[in-house]
Amino acid sequence: MAVNSPNSPRQKMINLMYLVFIAMLALNVSAEVLDGFGLVDNSLRNSSNTLTDRNNLIMEELEVYSLQNPEKAGDWFQKGLEVRNMTDSLTAYIQELKYKMVREADGKKADVNNIKRKDDLDAASIVMLSPIKGKGSELRNAIDNYRNNITKHVLNPARRSIIERSLSTQSETNKSWEALHFENMPLAAAVAILTKIENDIIAAEGDALENILNSIDIGDFRVNQLNAYVISESDIVFQGGQYNARVILSAEDTTKHPIMHINGATPTLSENNTFSLSANSTGTFPVDGYLEISGNDGIITKRNFNSTYTVIEPMATIAPSLMNVLYAGIDNEISISVPGIAPQGISATIKNGTITRKDNLWVARPNAVGQDVTISISAQTANGKTRQVTSREFRVRALPDPTPFISFQDANGNLVMFKGGVVTKSTLMNADGIGAAIDDGILNIPFRVLNFRTIFFDSMGNAIPEVSNGNQFSSRQKDQIRQLSRGKYFYISGVKAAGPDGTEREIAVMEIRIN
Repeated sequence: MAVNSPNSPRQKMINLMYLVFIAMLALNVSAEVLDGFGLVDNSLRNSSNTLTDRNNLIMEELEVYSLQNPEKAGDWFQKGLEVRNMTDSLTAYIQELKYKMVREADGKKADVNNIKRKDDLDAASIVMLSPIKGKGSELRNAIDNYRNNITKHVLNPARRSIIERSLSTQSETNKSWEALHFENMPLAAAVAILTKIENDIIAAEGDALENILNSIDIGDFRVNQLNAYVISESDIVFQGGQYNARVILSAEDTTKHPIMHINGATPTLSENNTFSLSANSTGTFPVDGYLEISGNDGIITKRNFNSTYTVIEPMATIAPSLMNVLYAGIDNEISISVPGIAPQGISATIKNGTITRKDNLWVARPNAVGQDVTISISAQTANGKTRQVTSREFRVRALPDPTPFISFQDANGNLVMFKGGVVTKSTLMNADGIGAAIDDGILNIPFRVLNFRTIFFDSMGNAIPEVSNGNQFSSRQKDQIRQLSRGKYFYISGVKAAGPDGTEREIAVMEIRIN
């Protein structure tokens, strides 16, 4: 099969036929159809002007609210300005694209409102789809960015969905969004498409501004539902303390203070509407009542509320993170909590050791083995007083012996701690030496290996000991390993290791067989 090169007569003929085909398509677009695009464009522009007038009225109302009550409406007016600036920036950019298209077709005297070459099929493609300076992808990204930001200001899911659909840049074909809209598109149609996008943008701006305007009065009685809630400092109170809480209305306006009735009485409220109830005995107690508030029209609105609070005896929990004993010479992590008390309100002391806070845990360090420790817990209550809530005694034990191991990486790059058995010679030759640690699934404590010895056997069965200098294999030990054949074995014994508790000990023997 012959291959068409760009300069072959066959390829030149194909190119010429393609140009003729495009020209025929252009001839088939009647003047009436092109004039129709102009009518659509004018209709869309009139609609955009109407939407813009509506949006201007909303912005004026936002500005008036902001001037009358800056504390309440100032932030909302600034959000409206942000939306307006986003819209103005994008619509100005679209107007610039229209002008570039018309100028590409009509020359320097181009007039978007009076297009001469409405049937031009190249202008839109050149401006929007040129490989280097094409603006199509830039417009698509600008629309995506505008859509993602404007929908943040629209709370109504249905309206948000309409905006997402109208400003969608997804293509259901193998063509890009920009190619689908502007490739080989008559100039009049391309301008109408841009005007339609501009219209959708201004409509989206209107939805966002309307939502911002409605949000200003969310604290007034221009809402569809009012509820009363009890907000307590804590639902659990120590015996002898106080239950502290406040009652608020949803959509609360801090400039209005309701009258509160609780459990058949009208309590005295603090500046932040907090009230107090006694907690002299244990149990669960009700908080029932209602609020009365006057609206802007003078009508009294009444809303009921109910809740409960529980009074318990002082209690706390102390749980070691590792097990039910503490180990001497190391930091033992301990979880300490008191129901109803924040972590920063808890303090701890220890007898026969030290205890310190570590993020959300505590670290206890006993003084010596066999000397039990006592941990005492105190808590700061809501009224600012500190009281001891519990104490507990722990036994102190020494750390168990660690296990020696040789570390290496397997074929998947995972770290392996080899503790004896069958292993390849190459693995041993690549290992530096041995380590030691307590790693039993509960404790994970490293030890420092001071020295060790290897025991090899010659052909007569005689033992050949070699001593390391520290935790690494000596050159003689490496030579002995290198000489081992498959099935041979040797021992690592006399391993001396020092733990974090400062003690030195001789630990278990490793038997290793060469694979």
